[in-house]
Amino acid sequence: MSLFARAEGNGAETLVLLHGFGGTHHVWDDIAPVLAQSAAVLRYDLPGHGGSLDYPDAGTPKVAAQAILADLAERGITRAHFIGHSMGGAIASLIAILQPQIVASLTLLSPGGFGPDINHRLLTRYAAARQRDQLEGCLEAMYGWYSVVPENAVADALRARAVPGQVEMLERMAGGMVRDGKQGQLPLDRLASLDARVRLLWGGLDNVLPFRQTMGLPAQIEVHALPDIGHMLPNEARDEVIALVRDAAGL
Repeated sequence: MSLFARAEGNGAETLVLLHGFGGTHHVWDDIAPVLAQSAAVLRYDLPGHGGSLDYPDAGTPKVAAQAILADLAERGITRAHFIGHSMGGAIASLIAILQPQIVASLTLLSPGGFGPDINHRLLTRYAAARQRDQLEGCLEAMYGWYSVVPENAVADALRARAVPGQVEMLERMAGGMVRDGKQGQLPLDRLASLDARVRLLWGGLDNVLPFRQTMGLPAQIEVHALPDIGHMLPNEARDEVIALVRDAAGL
């Protein structure tokens, strides 16, 4: 089974977009077309999700990072800008640790792995949700207080979970996400030592991965705070994400 990726746009710079847990490449539908006006954009379905549901041994960030690196090598891409949301942020970070030479920049949106705390109860409910009301309830908890959950986000989630085996895969992945209620942590000193710009965009109302995990980070990791935004930055902070990515890639 190959890894699914949607490729669009052309340009001297390549942007790799990695969605979060339970998402698909459609998370970037309002962002990718804008970026593709001036860059080559690859947006993946991570192993265990969407078009990559049946990817072998799906379930861990390491498998996902290795799968993406293998796909990029097949495409002849030796350097790219990585943009990752939530679990996708942890995977982008792991890619940078495994093969630092391929990373031109890291733009991480409320990434996993930056501290031990994670709302695992919410993510477990989200993994198991099949019905509209269940999904709406989970998404309401993931968005900030002042953000409206867009209908397309609910529709995309419903469509993805209608595929046989998708919910079961998400439940299995959620079950292995924590140990004693805590998530695994990335070696942040390794990220800080990269010869690439590393920037975080984080919502102050994040109810999945708390904003306090930005405190005490190495000085080389830049933090951009959005006080009134929740966890779902690709939808809640579209313009800010686009601006940060464009700046990182020099577009």
